[in-house]
Order: sequence, then C-alpha cells, then structure tokens
Amino acid sequence: MTEARNPAIEIALLGDDGAAPASAPVNAGVEDRVAAAAASADAGKTNIFDFDRARLERFFEEDLGEKKFRAHQVMKWIHHRYATDFADMTDLGKALRAKLEERAVVRAPQVVFDKASTDGTHKWLLGMDAKNAIETVYIPDKGRGTLCVSSQVGCALNCGFCSTATQGFNRNLSTAEIIGQVWVAARHLGNVPHQQRRLTNVVMMGMGEPLANFDNVVRAMSIMRDDLGYGLANKRVTLSTAGMVPQIDRLAQESDVSLAVSLHAPFDELRTRLMPINKKYPLAELMDACVRYALRKKGESVTFEYTLMQGVNDQPEHARALIGLLRDFDRRVQMKGAAKINLIPFNPFPGTGFQRPSDEAIRAFQKHLNNAGMIAPVRRTRGDDIDAACGQLKGQVMDRTRRSAEHRKRLHAAGAGDAA
Repeated sequence: MTEARNPAIEIALLGDDGAAPASAPVNAGVEDRVAAAAASADAGKTNIFDFDRARLERFFEEDLGEKKFRAHQVMKWIHHRYATDFADMTDLGKALRAKLEERAVVRAPQVVFDKASTDGTHKWLLGMDAKNAIETVYIPDKGRGTLCVSSQVGCALNCGFCSTATQGFNRNLSTAEIIGQVWVAARHLGNVPHQQRRLTNVVMMGMGEPLANFDNVVRAMSIMRDDLGYGLANKRVTLSTAGMVPQIDRLAQESDVSLAVSLHAPFDELRTRLMPINKKYPLAELMDACVRYALRKKGESVTFEYTLMQGVNDQPEHARALIGLLRDFDRRVQMKGAAKINLIPFNPFPGTGFQRPSDEAIRAFQKHLNNAGMIAPVRRTRGDDIDAACGQLKGQVMDRTRRSAEHRKRLHAAGAGDAA
C-alpha cells in the first residue's frame, strides 16, 4: 500500500468517533499559513478547470480578446499533458501567457493521501477546501479502467445503507472540483487521451447525488467526453441517480450519457424505508422517467443497481417483483434487455444495521433473474481492504445537518453495549 500526503492542506482526517487518528499529522498553524498564502495568490483569478470548451472559448474571446483556438490549445495542455503552469504552455505567445498568469489559474484538487488496494483499486482523498475532502476511486479490470467520481461533499439524501450518508452534507462540488478528480487520476495513471488510454470509463457514483448538482455535473461530463478533454465516448460516461425524476427528464434534454438508477427495492414501502427520496418520487414515477430517458434514442438501455442486503431485499418475493418491474420496462421501451440489472452485495461499514447476504443467497437471487431470461451480473467487490467498495466512500465532511453527530452517537452506544 502506498500513501502520499500533501502537507500544504489543513484538513484533519477524522475517525468515526470524531477524533483525529494517530496517522493524521496535525500542524494547523503551518498549514493555515500555507493555505492562506495560496488562496491569497489566486484571489480574483478565474479557475480554468471550471470551464468546458464553450465557456473557455467565450473567456478567451470576450475576457482576453484572443482567438478561440487558443482556448483549445490550453485545454489540451491541461487535460492531455496535465500542465497547470501557463509558463509550460510553450505554443502560446509570451504576451498571452502573461495575460493568463494575471487573470487565470489552473487549480487542481489537493491530494491529501492516496491508497492502493491489493487488487489494483486506487483511492484518493482530495481536499476541496480547508474543512472538506472527498474520495475518488479507480478500478482496473480486464482492459478497462473505471473512475468513480464524487459530485458533492457528503450527501443530503440519507440512504440507509450508504456510508456517505452517515457523514451528512456540506455543499455541491464545482465543475473544477469534479473534473479535477479525473485530472488527478489520469495524471497518476499516465493516461494519454486517444493514445495510451488507462482511463476508459467514468461513473458518477461517488459521494453525493449527481442530479442534485445538475449544472456542474453536466459541464464536467462534457469535458470528459470532449476530444480536447478526456475523449470518452458518451456511453462510457455513466450518471447514477437515486431517482430525481425532474432532473432525469432534464438530463435527457441536455446531455447524452448512460443512465444508472439506484433501485435497491421493488416495493414502494421498502424502498422508502431504504431511500427516503422514494417518498417524493415513488417507483411508478421513477420508472416512467426511465422509460422516457430510454426512448429518447433507439437502442438505449438503463442500468438498475440493486444492493443485496440480508433479510431485507434478497428474498424470492423480491426477486419476482423485480423481474416484473424490469419486464414491464422492456415492454414499454419495446426492446428486450433495455433494462440492465447489476446485483451488488452489501459492503459493510462501521455502525451499519445491514449485513451482506451469504454467497448462497446471492446466487439464489441471481438464479431467479437468470431463469426469467435476464442477465444479472453480481458486481465483484473491489477495494474493500481500503474502504473503496461500493457504498463505502467516506471523505471528510463539515456536516451542515445533524446526521454525522447522530451516527457517532450510535457508534458510541454500540461500543458501550459491546463492552457491557
């Protein structure tokens, strides 16, 4: 396992009990001064990471009085060659470089630390500001490399089986903070778009609900798919949502990426208990929106994610109801296999009340779907030795809700009970 820390960031990494672990160096005075100096130097400057191609072209033409092809050159320097210093952009004239130094900055997220798993998975903790950090995970597998990207600091949706939910919510990430995750990983991997592609897929399945941060996420996904950015095909960028129905419809109009839906239950009562958002957008409304999304383009499918929890949603009656839901989706879209299903064994985290089903129970549930003619792969758990598996992502959140405090209280109560 490798671990690299950036001393120029002032985040204190907290354990589940709210205390800083022994491995987290705290030198707040020095770090405060370094962070303050960096912020002062960049004050009033435009972070170019925030711009997709269209906005960067406008910035060059309207703010800098330059030709828009110069914006294209800068995009390539940033996203293909990983340059953050305008002085290194040698095909720009000295006058333009000086102008950029005065008006703009290329500010990537700070790497607080990174960890490598024994299975090749890699996790980064990235500092977003003085008090908040998020996690990003790279998963290599048989000729493809998938990056799991976060969209918020924490999450406001409070799904009961997700570790991120226990930390509460602070804020949305900016476009720069979202695409910056891709930049950090791509640079680390030595990714060269269109040549040496180590990063082949991006999934918006990290911390947060992407559709609750719609504009910034859509802009970041545009850079991911731009040839001047990371050059990913539309189908290789996937947005995963808990089911924000109006935003699914808006996404169909404003972007062209793959859609994944966190389903996790085939009954409204159970899904509402697991995912409070279901009370606002129940299954019938959610499935209607998914049908509309699939129908916007011939041959389009939607992936449904289903986390299996022991004794909660893994019984034969759940499998039968799920089959009915997916068959109805296929019928309405008029395409067999339009509904794809991924089965995800629950990944435990401290303080959870849920358990992973046995391997036999997982196979039995899968067999029900297979017997109904459905392909239902069970997602292989990756990175669980570094808490990077699905549902385990947990950065550092300065919580604006009471959920993190309530979770710590439950952990303390459980610890006291164990001791007794």
